Amino acid sequence: MAKKKWSDLSRGQKGTAIAVSAVDAGLRVWAGQDLASRSAAEVNGPKWAWATGLSLVNSMGILPVIYLLRGRKTPQA
Repeated sequence: MAKKKWSDLSRGQKGTAIAVSAVDAGLRVWAGQDLASRSAAEVNGPKWAWATGLSLVNSMGILPVIYLLRGRKTPQA
């Protein structure tokens, strides 16, 4: 399958691409801010690995969701 140019996409496809990108960016910002505000003891795994993954890996929002659901330790009561 050949890559399509932006000009080859329909308005709906362009809108979908923009919406997915916006959601991904928002999730990355949220996860990054949350990660920065936590100590290493409050994170499952090394903080540097999460930070690297959140900033470099293009996962269409999947990696930030994984961090937000599984990367944070729950407070002990």
